Amino acid sequence: MTRSRIRSAPALPLAGLLLAAGWLASCGNLAPAADPSGTRQPAPRAGHSTPAGPRLQDPPELVSRNGLLKAAIVVERRKVQVGDRRLYATTYNGAYMPPTLRVRPGDRIDLTMTNRVDADTNLHTHGLHVSPHSPSDDVFIAIKYNQSYHYRYQLPFTHPTGTFWYHSHADMTSAAQVAGGESGVIVVDGLQQHLPPALRGITEHTIAFKDFQVEGDSIKTHPLKIGSPTNRTVNGQQNPVIGIRPGETQLWRLANIGANIYYKLHLQGSRFRVIAQDGIPVRKAYDQDTIVIAAGARFDVLVQGGPPGVTRLETLPYDTGPAGNKFPRADLATVVTGGPPVHRATLPTDIAPHEDLSQAKIATRRTVVLTENKAGTKFYINGRMYDPHRTDITGTLDTVEEWTVRNDSDETHSFHIHTNDFQLMSIDGKAHDPSHGWYDTIDVPVRGKAVIRIHYTDFTGRTVLHCHILNHEDMGMMAVLDIVAPRGDSPGK
Repeated sequence: MTRSRIRSAPALPLAGLLLAAGWLASCGNLAPAADPSGTRQPAPRAGHSTPAGPRLQDPPELVSRNGLLKAAIVVERRKVQVGDRRLYATTYNGAYMPPTLRVRPGDRIDLTMTNRVDADTNLHTHGLHVSPHSPSDDVFIAIKYNQSYHYRYQLPFTHPTGTFWYHSHADMTSAAQVAGGESGVIVVDGLQQHLPPALRGITEHTIAFKDFQVEGDSIKTHPLKIGSPTNRTVNGQQNPVIGIRPGETQLWRLANIGANIYYKLHLQGSRFRVIAQDGIPVRKAYDQDTIVIAAGARFDVLVQGGPPGVTRLETLPYDTGPAGNKFPRADLATVVTGGPPVHRATLPTDIAPHEDLSQAKIATRRTVVLTENKAGTKFYINGRMYDPHRTDITGTLDTVEEWTVRNDSDETHSFHIHTNDFQLMSIDGKAHDPSHGWYDTIDVPVRGKAVIRIHYTDFTGRTVLHCHILNHEDMGMMAVLDIVAPRGDSPGK
């Protein structure tokens, strides 16, 4: 019988890096990193700096073998380590940061979810191009207390390679469950094969962002106010140390797997070379000083070590509009550059080909309007709140549609579609570069609009589109999309 295996990321040779960090900290303006034992070291706070924590721990991985990943996830309430505290959380397999599911294109995932909490739940494989029919990515099911459900997902052999994630999509309670801890990372392997030979096999890190608010000895889940002070974590750790050698190139999988908040990422003294967005390799890589990662979004980036020293991965202040929230600056991780230098590789520009819908025949054009009431308690798509029994949009397999997604509110909304990703054509009339235009989650600006094109491929069935600020989804900003076979054709899988 083929079985998955669970593994943890190998330990990095950080001892020399940490010594270098300690020496630099003695200069008086940098916080020292932790020692190899993982013990937090005392450090003075300098300006906005936060003392460095233990070494970054990549989540353990459940890895497919011979084309099959067999996995089991148990949902239960436990008191676990969350950042620097022990709190009650809603956990997957007893951990706030559960295993990464690692598969390859063409693999099958057999996953059994067992619910041990007194609230209906389910599972959504965010961004995977798989069937929305049961027992695959059906978000309309409800797993009751003490019941199990057996999911089976079949990835196409042409599936994009990159970073995805899994989380609860329970009707009207997604925000509470994801905020409470119900989220983890999925990696579809093969991204490094698009890199030059010298960069294949480089160190990669999962850098998954989750945040938590506290109520007593528990993570707060209800009522959840988006703008309240929160604790940001990387892989469930607060301000961990990431080690890198001078000149070394690493692959970082940046994933916002929290419920509601934004990140405006900045790595002091460096730039991000983006090679994939939302799990989709770009045609042309590009550099960014900052990356805004909306709730649900992911970016795979290359990072190169600079001169020996200590710097910070931080999130900068970000404002989502007059009716939205102002997120403050915060430290996320301490990056320590040290040890023997390595040759600085030339970073690639050409990554992977992808379909371009710029000249596609458009079967249907639609307008999707996002609104909310003045109190911010009810949210709408095309004037209607979510009803799982109503079909709002019907699309036809093997056709291309163009949607104008219009935000008629005074806050940014994070727009997401299940089953098929889409090409971003323009934002507020400004054309988007087609060499990196494919996403499954985008921001639609305040009183602005985004034009997207969707090619329905491979799968029919009922699925959803929604704002991925999960508070907004739960309060109505979700609609049902039914993808149907062309007339005269038999239904898809």
